[in-house]
Amino acid sequence: MLDSQTASALLLGTIGVISALGLIGTVFAFWSIGRAGYRKD
Repeated sequence: MLDSQTASALLLGTIGVISALGLIGTVFAFWSIGRAGYRKD
């Protein structure tokens, strides 16, 4: 069984990974929207 310290570190790590992916996704979304404004198709 997991002790509380290991479970806490695992939960914090999972939250950190999810928030990092969300941040990367948000930056990529703004970057692609910004590029679409300058395109002249």
